[in-house]
Amino acid sequence: MLVILMDDRVLPSRQVCQTCLLADRTGQPRWRPGQLCCGHAIRKSGERQAECYQCEMGFTVAHIE
Repeated sequence: MLVILMDDRVLPSRQVCQTCLLADRTGQPRWRPGQLCCGHAIRKSGERQAECYQCEMGFTVAHIE
């Protein structure tokens, strides 16, 4: 599942991405297994941390299972 991380909140990606021009036709981020196509990877600080990405709009997107 992809979520948007904000200062003190975790938002479903659909809530933010549905208005983005880079989102897919369902309003979700363009995700291929292991890669966010509308952003770039951010390094993990620990082994147990979720994969994080910076989207083109500036949001932090986390892939959690």
